[in-house]
Amino acid sequence: MRIGIISDIHGNLPALETVLEELKKRNADVVYCLGDTVGYGPFPNECVDLVRERCAQVLKGNHDSGLVGETPLEDFNQHGLKAIVWSQKQVTRENQEYLRGLPFTAVENSLTLAHSSPFSPEAWTYILSMRAAKENFAAFSTNLCFIGHTHVPVIVGEDSSINKFKKNGRFIINVGSVGQPRDGNPDAAIGMYDTELGVYNLVRVPYDVERTAKAIIDAQLPEFLATRLSQGI
Repeated sequence: MRIGIISDIHGNLPALETVLEELKKRNADVVYCLGDTVGYGPFPNECVDLVRERCAQVLKGNHDSGLVGETPLEDFNQHGLKAIVWSQKQVTRENQEYLRGLPFTAVENSLTLAHSSPFSPEAWTYILSMRAAKENFAAFSTNLCFIGHTHVPVIVGEDSSINKFKKNGRFIINVGSVGQPRDGNPDAAIGMYDTELGVYNLVRVPYDVERTAKAIIDAQLPEFLATRLSQGI
């Protein structure tokens, strides 16, 4: 089975549409979304609609949680706060209830899925060190755990290896961000895992950044949210 794994769309419809088309071209059998469908970007409701239609499993991210009033708004930076308040007016009641009902974690096809981390996922902690990674390996029993949240793709092995994936090893894999990459590369990120071959690949796809940036400005959202997209920061 070919599995596409996406995360951190953040209301970026052009990026999401491009990613889903790429997954179709690559004959993905199923798509999982690790959360943060909304936040920052100018198309939150459209992205929720599309994720509901196309993804077999969808998780709740911290921005999704903030939009429905579960995570305190003071937990977000000034740009994220403004975008959430704006997005609350754009996302339909039905889609807000959908976001509210999403799980924090899931296990699909012997893969653990989480937005931030498998250990205390509702705390929205970041896995940014080997120490944090080791703590999280104890929180799941599958070989692979896929996460997002940092917007930076990385592979961490239980053996302390970094970005060296091998079949049958235990790994935490951050698939990066569809709608707001922060690794210096503005292209949308996709994780692709082949269960039969035991092969993982990170795929990067360029999309119409200017369309999203213009829509951010037109919506009178913070200009920084538009300019950062072309820089991948």
